[in-house]
Amino acid sequence: MRRVIFAIVTTASAVVFLLSFKTHSTPAAATSPPSASASPTAGASAATGTTSAGASATSGTSSSSASSSAKTYTGDEAQTIYGPVQVKITVKNGKVAGAEAIEYPNNDPRDAQINSYAIPALNSEAVAASSARIDTVSGATYTSQGYTSSLQSALDKAGR
Repeated sequence: MRRVIFAIVTTASAVVFLLSFKTHSTPAAATSPPSASASPTAGASAATGTTSAGASATSGTSSSSASSSAKTYTGDEAQTIYGPVQVKITVKNGKVAGAEAIEYPNNDPRDAQINSYAIPALNSEAVAASSARIDTVSGATYTSQGYTSSLQSALDKAGR
């Protein structure tokens, strides 16, 4: 009888330990969202709880950058259950030279924590793949799906 009780207590302790285990540590910068843009117009919208880089980015139009062969294209806003996601890409010589999420969910500290690692990973994946066929970031499924949708929209506008 003592062995059965010991086995039950040990098993319950092991289950509690495993359920409380965190798979990754929270980085110090997790409380602040990643920089959406180098533009001084970037800021947080209090009404929607999303980060946006100005009104011109949401228009979905393309504009020339400093180089005559590099052009930027802004994808359509993709709605997720946590808020909109919008991507801007820079295309140079027919390839995606840069990708940047200009709007993404930032409603609470958990959104900021998730997006502090998801957005940079999605940006680099988009540049590496030079297409919308990118991997979903684990733990940021909805943001990844919205990012991919907006990225495809930007690529369509670029004729890719």
